[in-house]
Amino acid sequence: MGSEGLLRTPELRQYVLETSVYPRELELLKELRTVTATHPMGIMATDADAGQMLAMLLEMINAKKAIEIGVFTGYSLLLTALTIPHDGKIIAIDPDQEAYDIGLPFIKKAGIGHKINFINSGAQPVLDKLLENPDEQDSFDFAFVDADKVSYAKYHEKLLKLVKIGGIIVYDNTLWMGTVAMEEESVPEMLRESRHCMRELNKLLAADDRVRICQLPSGDGMTICRRLC
Repeated sequence: MGSEGLLRTPELRQYVLETSVYPRELELLKELRTVTATHPMGIMATDADAGQMLAMLLEMINAKKAIEIGVFTGYSLLLTALTIPHDGKIIAIDPDQEAYDIGLPFIKKAGIGHKINFINSGAQPVLDKLLENPDEQDSFDFAFVDADKVSYAKYHEKLLKLVKIGGIIVYDNTLWMGTVAMEEESVPEMLRESRHCMRELNKLLAADDRVRICQLPSGDGMTICRRLC
């Protein structure tokens, strides 16, 4: 799809970034974004415009306790930690310690490491462990999911028990490089399984009366869910 994301005109996307996003982006976030861009899988990073939206959501709900599934080099994690209060907490889950270590110096430089509990693991066992503790249920204000697409639907059910009523869950990549609207035979083989999972998730979320949803074409598509009950 290319770096222009779902805004298919590079000039338009660059206008949005240069006019509304980059002037407000904190220097540490810019530095981490620049370093991440040199990574072979740098395309996995949260886009700066999507990050701007996440920060606004965090501020609007006065989020203090968050969970992040899928960290990579930590752009969205650093942003969240910088946005929530000094005594806020984030559980961050990712099996890729090496990628997390790229962003760790920026976390230390920002002085917000005390807010972060990084767990080097797949998400399912961590979520199950959290759900065993009644104090963790209905306790999170915010969740951000940018991980293995095949597990999104399972994460959704668990997060609805961890995120409090009124809290927000954000799913990344829900338009999956535009392939969700393409005929399957037109989609590269390597993208088909995740495309199918995203299409199923989008139908699931649209029919789930436990949440209010809003799907946005930021980055690779993001769906915001607010828990209603």
